[in-house]
Amino acid sequence: MERICEQIRVAVVFVPGRKIKPVWFEWRKRKHTISKTTYTWSDKVGEETRLHFAVSDGEALFELIYLVQTQSWNLLQMEPEGCAA
Repeated sequence: MERICEQIRVAVVFVPGRKIKPVWFEWRKRKHTISKTTYTWSDKVGEETRLHFAVSDGEALFELIYLVQTQSWNLLQMEPEGCAA
């Protein structure tokens, strides 16, 4: 996967059970509609809780991270779907 580490804009839906569902994100002036969330997990770095989302827009796989304390989103990495191992 290609490491990106850029701040992005994300639209989400809050679903019952305190879950966050990303529906689209904007990266480098392009809107990516999320067609599938394949995996979610959380971790902590120091006091910062991070929520990870592995998502696809049908063309590539992306790892999005929501930083809970700062309420910001980052695109951590991406990989074109045809290159997945």
